[in-house]
Amino acid sequence: MNRLNSAQAVLVVVDIQTKLLPVVHNYPLVLDNLRKIILGVQVLKIQILLTEQYPRGLGTTVEEIQSLLTEYRPIVKQTFSCWQDSIFQEALRRQKKRQVLICGIESHICVYQTSLDLVENGFDVFLLTDAVSSRTIENRSLALNNLEKAGIQLTSVEMALFEMLKDSSDPAFKQISRIVK
Repeated sequence: MNRLNSAQAVLVVVDIQTKLLPVVHNYPLVLDNLRKIILGVQVLKIQILLTEQYPRGLGTTVEEIQSLLTEYRPIVKQTFSCWQDSIFQEALRRQKKRQVLICGIESHICVYQTSLDLVENGFDVFLLTDAVSSRTIENRSLALNNLEKAGIQLTSVEMALFEMLKDSSDPAFKQISRIVK
């Protein structure tokens, strides 16, 4: 099992859209954890890739997330797997990183297919389990179980941030501690 390393990591935020987010299981908690991971990786200077699935039908990225990512333009896709979109593939390859932190919705469709494709293409994938969801808890659970069997490493927002931080003497420690509380 590989350990997270902020110098090798990219965060992928999948499809946090206005018509989709309100219908997923436990969305207020998911939204809060998405906010924490975005703020945390920004402190750690980790690049972020943001996607939107067919925004004409599902709406754009919710304001709570978009306001944290003002310098990022979403990669608009129609493929369920982000990896199957050539613009996403090019953007991820440009980062020259091998570790992908992934969060978003829905767990059993876009997050699931993206994670599998990333592993098949040589990336170490870390699924932020408290920052993913589906419309039903059953689909979320099924996705997490199958992804873990496929070699995706399950983690949480706080676990991932502190693993990348490594040490309380790091100048970012106090900022990260405030974010996760």
